[in-house]
Amino acid sequence: MGGAVVDDGPTGVKAPDGGWGWAVLAGGFVITGFSYAFPKAVSVFFKELIREFDVGYSDTAWISSILLAMLYGTGPLCSVLVNRFGCRPVMMVGGLFASLGMVLASFATSIIHIYLCTGVITGLGLALNFQPSLIMLNRYFSEKRPLANGLAAAGSPVALCCLSPLGQILQHHYGWRGGFLILGGLLLNCCACGALMRPLVPPKKPQELELKQCSPAAAEEEEKPKKKLLDFSVFKDRGFVIYTVAATIMVLGLFVPPVFVVNYAKALDYEDTKSALLLTILGFVDMFARPLAGLVAGTKWVRPRSVYLFSFAIIFNGVTDLIGSQAKDYTGLVVFCIFFGISYGMVGALQFEVLMAIVGTEKFSSAIGLVLLMEAMAVLVGPPGAGRLLDYTKQYMHVFLLAGCEVTLSAIVIALGNFFCISRKQEDPAAKLEMAVSDAEREGLNRGVEGEEEGEEEPKGKENGEVGAVEVGEVMMVKEECEQENTSL
Repeated sequence: MGGAVVDDGPTGVKAPDGGWGWAVLAGGFVITGFSYAFPKAVSVFFKELIREFDVGYSDTAWISSILLAMLYGTGPLCSVLVNRFGCRPVMMVGGLFASLGMVLASFATSIIHIYLCTGVITGLGLALNFQPSLIMLNRYFSEKRPLANGLAAAGSPVALCCLSPLGQILQHHYGWRGGFLILGGLLLNCCACGALMRPLVPPKKPQELELKQCSPAAAEEEEKPKKKLLDFSVFKDRGFVIYTVAATIMVLGLFVPPVFVVNYAKALDYEDTKSALLLTILGFVDMFARPLAGLVAGTKWVRPRSVYLFSFAIIFNGVTDLIGSQAKDYTGLVVFCIFFGISYGMVGALQFEVLMAIVGTEKFSSAIGLVLLMEAMAVLVGPPGAGRLLDYTKQYMHVFLLAGCEVTLSAIVIALGNFFCISRKQEDPAAKLEMAVSDAEREGLNRGVEGEEEGEEEPKGKENGEVGAVEVGEVMMVKEECEQENTSL
């Protein structure tokens, strides 16, 4: 592994659900904020870039598009690097790339230079931070994972509310070149966040070492094949396939309303400042909706049904788009932004939580990379397709109707697919394995002492559901070996 500590989620480590996990959560909060907000925040420099390089608005809009395309489209590459080197080194290198891209862009002499530096290099750096941060969050939290995902996702609206005004201030005082340079320095904080991603290491106990020595399965564990750099076997899981199809359809329309709502208000003859306030309202509501959605999703009754809560959030978002398309004044748009912020926040908080519940910890690093690749295609098609519809119809109503239909369709796909095809996974297989082995050891040690007097040989069974890759028979074999060792003592 090149000397790197690969945090591949060992099955013997139970998620701590706290402790250092809160530091990991803080790092994920910052990374999520940079990843999602930066492509939007950089748009405040577009007017200066248009004046500097004598290009059109559509030319500068490609900067944000390339950033998002790199964030989503490099998912499989991130999965390979994480499985090969681990999350921490990948994130720290990604932080250097993100910063380097903005620093180099500050010396740009053409718009193509901006595309390559800000779009490709910085976009790649943010991608190398975003995906590993989600993987580490999944490994550090199990019982509290929905809440952790909601809190981390809240970094997006918080960062957007901070980075956009900051960009305007930097542009006013230092110009776009100075602003790019300072933002490049700010992105070095990604390296600090990457340093927080400490790998989980299984505890070394004398009892476990003796157990390995007395267990014939120890030799088999040493001969296990190496972990795949990109596990395509996730496509054999019908739940994953359904989720990927639904998420791809959803992304076609999910990002359209925030892009067009400001221009929608301008088309109704409202001033620029008042129109821009709509995004602030949306972001403020979104900021609180995400952690609250994570808190609700973590309750005992809701968590086993998190897929249906996710479906409700998507339908809520789609219906909001359909109703919002009929807005005729500013008050209607404000009401639309409030309800859209609630539903958008719920979707943002639940989308990766549901994916984690479907594929499990072991395959999540590969699954998220493949899902992001599929979503990248939809991101490149969705907003431009809505823009062409607007050019053809000259009415924003049709754009919002199209987005609402696409989002609602995705909710129907994942709800019906889950009901008919997805087997519910209420607990993490790795956590079940940890609990099963620890219970087997404890029972074996206790019965080893009792067996000397009563001569009991047949251990009591325990209902523990599916244990993942380890069969119940193997756990019983470990127990018998421990009984024999303790009896001989």
